[in-house]
Amino acid sequence: MDAPPRGRFAPTPSGALHVGSARTAVASALAVWSAGGRFLLRVEDLDAARAAPGATAAMLADLRWIGLDWDEGPDVGGPAGPYAQRDRAPLYQATLAWLRDRGLVYPCACSRRDLEQAAQAPHGAEPVYPGTCRDDDPAAVLARARALGRGVSWRFRTDPDAPPVIVRDRVSAPITQQVHRDVGDFVVMRADGVAAYQLAVVVDDLAMGVTEVVRGDDLLASTPRQVALYEGLGGRAPRWAHLPLVLGGDGARLAKRSGSMGIAALRERGVPAAWLRGWLLESLGARDQGTLRASAGGFDVGAVDPSPVVWRAPAAGASS
Repeated sequence: MDAPPRGRFAPTPSGALHVGSARTAVASALAVWSAGGRFLLRVEDLDAARAAPGATAAMLADLRWIGLDWDEGPDVGGPAGPYAQRDRAPLYQATLAWLRDRGLVYPCACSRRDLEQAAQAPHGAEPVYPGTCRDDDPAAVLARARALGRGVSWRFRTDPDAPPVIVRDRVSAPITQQVHRDVGDFVVMRADGVAAYQLAVVVDDLAMGVTEVVRGDDLLASTPRQVALYEGLGGRAPRWAHLPLVLGGDGARLAKRSGSMGIAALRERGVPAAWLRGWLLESLGARDQGTLRASAGGFDVGAVDPSPVVWRAPAAGASS
């Protein structure tokens, strides 16, 4: 008998939680609860420079205010903890060592300026790593970095002969990418010793048994890299669902700097939690059954409209 599905919401506490992130969190929970699974909350606070003081506690409070809870997380515990990335760094280092032992990663002494000067990419496209350090002796790369007074990053060795990765998404259109050609060997451990997003998210989802990933479609382009890592680690990729972004009234995407659309700001303006919860459910095509867990019944994330959603501010006098 198959184990129950496991889904997660994994925000970075770098600013106020806004409506778009709250929508993703709700969709993640509904998708896994509707299938009888467990919903995890994981805080991606590995990068201390981006983590704002007090942001994690504020984010959890905002989510609970709209009526969301979770089966496992940093404040409730669970069998797959710890649920904050800052406490999971040894696992990333152990995974890097495993990859090194198998020749799946190599050190890179290139600086950001080196890469910008070597980049051969169309305007606006992500530059493809040219493989500068790929075939060098690792000891020589480490020595070169020491001589330059810098550390080395570690890059995943992509296969130029591998077939294209096809990501079949439950919401967005499928995408196809030949990772070596289109991205090149990508960083999995930064020169400062902090795990890159691509490595941390794959390692965490594998270790936590995550089978369902619902997130914003701004992360869709990085998914083939993660699929390549899953394959390199001998793991199975989850089912993906990339939701369209929420746009403000001006047509621009919401971001953490969108203060007027922050959950805390809405609460302070007197917007009722029930009204906001209803808007979030309606935007996902779900029926409001009084609570989010009750509203999961019959929810199908694959039926979410793939078009961007425009935030509709509550009318004056909106009440619960």
